[in-house]
Amino acid sequence: MLRSGASPNAFTFPFAIKSCAALSLPITGKQLHCHVFKTGCLLEPFVQTSLISMYGKCSLIDNARKLFDENPQSRKLTVCYNSLLSGYALNSRVKDVVVLFCEMRELGVEINGVTMLGLVQPCGIPGNLGLGMCVHGFCVKFGLDMDSSVGNCLLTMYVKSGEIDCGRKLFNEMPRKGLITWNAMINGYAQNGLANNVLELYKEMESKGFCPDPVTLVGVLSSCAHLGALSVGKEVERKMEGFGFSSNPFLNNALINMYARCGNLKKARDVFDGMPVKSVVSWTAIIGGYGMHGQGEVAVELFDEMIRGGIKPDGTAFVSVLSACSHAGLTNKGLEYFGVMETKYELRPGAEHYSCMVDLLGRAGQLNEARELIESMQVRADGALWGALLGACKIHRNVELAELAFERVIELEPTNTGYYVLLSNVYTEARNLEGILRVRMLMRERKLKKDPGCSYVEFKGRVHLFFAGDRNHPQTNEIYKKLNELENLVKDLDGCKKSDHERREEYLNSMGVHSEKLAVAFALLNTRKETEIIIIKNLRICGDCHLFIKLVSKIVDRQFVVRDATRFHHFKNGFCSCKEYW
Repeated sequence: MLRSGASPNAFTFPFAIKSCAALSLPITGKQLHCHVFKTGCLLEPFVQTSLISMYGKCSLIDNARKLFDENPQSRKLTVCYNSLLSGYALNSRVKDVVVLFCEMRELGVEINGVTMLGLVQPCGIPGNLGLGMCVHGFCVKFGLDMDSSVGNCLLTMYVKSGEIDCGRKLFNEMPRKGLITWNAMINGYAQNGLANNVLELYKEMESKGFCPDPVTLVGVLSSCAHLGALSVGKEVERKMEGFGFSSNPFLNNALINMYARCGNLKKARDVFDGMPVKSVVSWTAIIGGYGMHGQGEVAVELFDEMIRGGIKPDGTAFVSVLSACSHAGLTNKGLEYFGVMETKYELRPGAEHYSCMVDLLGRAGQLNEARELIESMQVRADGALWGALLGACKIHRNVELAELAFERVIELEPTNTGYYVLLSNVYTEARNLEGILRVRMLMRERKLKKDPGCSYVEFKGRVHLFFAGDRNHPQTNEIYKKLNELENLVKDLDGCKKSDHERREEYLNSMGVHSEKLAVAFALLNTRKETEIIIIKNLRICGDCHLFIKLVSKIVDRQFVVRDATRFHHFKNGFCSCKEYW
């Protein structure tokens, strides 16, 4: 246009300036600012608004403020205030957002829904919920909460802050719910780990006649992965094909994760291999899948292949490969990867990487090295890190170091019952009844209750849930009869029975019949011989059940896949994929 001799005007500049903002081109934006000045268009409201917005989006918020202050007209125009508010919010300048909003109120500048969007946005940052609730109150007073964009923004603020009940209350009260509203609530549940709520809300959304988009389906797939709801995940894949979303990379990454976490690693690999372009997220998903299933060697090969292909690993990719090395006992390889993180890839290890390394060293029996690593690291130790050391102490029956790790971990996470149970198990392994009772007294004093162990099997599209000692299932009598038969066969094959001490401990722990044994019996009663049995358990599988399922797989000649809290176990013909390294 310029080469042809035509002159830009106030209608031309906003499009070019907005494009600079969208492409993050601050230098080109500054050149356009200069051109605006020379052509005398600076006082045009839309041009000025575009420039303020561009500087905010290009992280030059002080330039935006300077431009705003230099033009007296700006202080009379809502659009200019809104652009600057949005820029401050985008750059996490929360105090400046509030001060500017108060200035608008003092000067009597009109406030609208767009103003509130800029004001609500930074309230989702941790620690700003109080401010967000004040903003919500203001919206209600002035009727701005009826604006669907404002309502969606407030809803997102609540779920990001973990106030999921407040978010749901707001969602229920919204008179008009668009797809964005449903997505905000569905993904809010997903981000807060409430997978059952996600699937319930998704069904409700469909019943109201809304068609899901890729954002909806990513949230649903992540919940299927969390729950192990394979049938729903397969249904989502069919919808992806029907709606033409099959090439969406975000959905394919979620699909890889879902299939891997639901026990179908082959299908996860098929999805991965079918992707024409694979991002670091795609590689991380499949590497994590193989690591979770105990196939560390394949995970390592994939990680090296990713690097050879020119894709630079990020922090999450390193967490996946380090975890894979830990589950497969590849100690030297894990140490090698950890060593090159900072030196070769300029990635500073975080607490999550150190947790993987402590787990890696601990599983290998190098407990002192794991402790030294914690003491020498430059980041603050979190609960997961000390918890990894505590778990390693259980494996190697190191009571003294377990007590130290427990002291540290409950300082950081005093209400996490998993760590109390873990220490109790350490004492159980050491036959230290006094220690077990001491842990129970501590839990009682702090009014903590152990999370009940549960396992479930998906059969004919329905989830069958079992708790320890459960007798609520319609097939209870058949299940227990089958279980008694299996236990007798296992005793004959194993040639040993539980000692009196073990039975006393089981009674003390109120274990009764563990939930995974009930799930095994149910699945054998109801599935065909050629069917692979997949069981999901919320806690770590115990040694007794691990041995039981191993021997049952040989007796009945069936394959079992058990996903516990940390990994997958593939049982076949009396062997487990973990090779006793779990």
